[in-house]
Amino acid sequence: MSRRIEIIALILGDALATAAALAVVVGGEPAWNWLPVLAGTRVVSGGLVVVAWLLLFAFSGLYAERYARGRLDELGTLAKVVVFGCLALLFGLVVDQLEARELRVAIGGYALAQFAAVGAVRLAVRGVQRALVVRGYGRHRAVVVGWSDRVETLYHDLARYPAANIEIVGAVRLTAPATVPVLAEASLADDAPVHISERFPGGDALPAGAIEVTAAGAPRAAVAELPGLIDRLRVQDVIIALGTEDHDTLDEVLRVCDGKPVTLKLVPDFYAAVGGMARTEHTYGLPLIEVLPEPMPAWERRTKRIVDAVVSALVLVVGAPLWLAIAGLVRFTSPGPAIYRQTRVGRHGRPFTMLKFRTMVDDAERHTGPVWAEHGDARITRVGRWLRKLRLDEIPQLWNVLLGQMSLVGPRPERPYFVEQLVDRIPLYSRRHRVQPGVTGLAQVKWRYDADLDDVRQKLKYDLFYIETMSLGLDAKILFRTIRTALAGEGQ
Repeated sequence: MSRRIEIIALILGDALATAAALAVVVGGEPAWNWLPVLAGTRVVSGGLVVVAWLLLFAFSGLYAERYARGRLDELGTLAKVVVFGCLALLFGLVVDQLEARELRVAIGGYALAQFAAVGAVRLAVRGVQRALVVRGYGRHRAVVVGWSDRVETLYHDLARYPAANIEIVGAVRLTAPATVPVLAEASLADDAPVHISERFPGGDALPAGAIEVTAAGAPRAAVAELPGLIDRLRVQDVIIALGTEDHDTLDEVLRVCDGKPVTLKLVPDFYAAVGGMARTEHTYGLPLIEVLPEPMPAWERRTKRIVDAVVSALVLVVGAPLWLAIAGLVRFTSPGPAIYRQTRVGRHGRPFTMLKFRTMVDDAERHTGPVWAEHGDARITRVGRWLRKLRLDEIPQLWNVLLGQMSLVGPRPERPYFVEQLVDRIPLYSRRHRVQPGVTGLAQVKWRYDADLDDVRQKLKYDLFYIETMSLGLDAKILFRTIRTALAGEGQ
């Protein structure tokens, strides 16, 4: 079952189940008919209640991909959402219309009916989905990274459980020099020969189009090809089957996969090496550990996006006269455009065009090429210096926030020129690309502008701390700290 069909099936099923529960409970007992009359009928208000439930389900992550999650987990989440939704109905529509005893019976009965109806539909959809997965439809495409014997063992383990929803389409096999099965050779790395094979040991053929990369005695050479395999094979999961002593290889895998839209899962031997950055799950008896899971729950992610959109729109609209005045001031006090456009690297490494009020002379890097701004930089204009102090030069980026390219709070996006250099020189730098970049961030309120590599390393510590602990509460603290910095004129 494709992802699109799954979503459509869930939405239609939830809508029909919710309408049925509403009709049975509210329509079956006239004394409990608390739906208001709209446009001369209760059908309209009932339809609005159904839409409200669908929005609540989406907001709570019930339409997010639930790969490798049990049906009981999904029903548990559904139960919490139904309780919350019924409490909202209780205080929004029902509390003033029924007596206390009737109130308890009506809402309790409706909650049970809603949970039973939606739960039954979802179990049916998941049952069909599982049946299709067993037949080979809609499986997650995975690449295995590990030592030769462990790759083969994992391949056979997963092959025994087709309902595990994982299809191995490639492998990066680390081998001892004497055991490399050379079937074809390509110069894919400078420091060691890298070989390509189309079969696992024992004659088990990989699916059509699958690729296996091996490099005798040179793990880094083989791992370096992993990003290319991910793109070429449209991989969704990277499964890491290393030993407890392979810390350097694990670090390299994490580095090259950072910023890629894949999940990373470890065979459990490496649990101690990753500490609190992991979440354990069982795939039909095969324990896997998800590395770097999604840092925020679904409802917080959606709330963060709503806050981003609402705040950005309000600031842009309410402050429009001031922003136009600033644009005119920039334009008429220094030759060049008022808005400066620059390519930056966003989430998952995707480039986008970031907007700012221009604070430097036009074409400031014409003679130097890309360089970081320095304290007291002579390229900064007089108006630009004040805009930077008050942080007003960042205001046009709220348009990027509205477009979903940025968030109000997150790691600052960097230019591709610097990203290419920093990824190779600073371990885990690409991990910043796991989340949406921000107009402001923890590193910005705690540290100065980047002037050299040491500044970048220091700010990376704050960025990684933010990513691992991000929450709406932390975002609020960073925003208040940014506003205070702007009002005090302490920007740089």
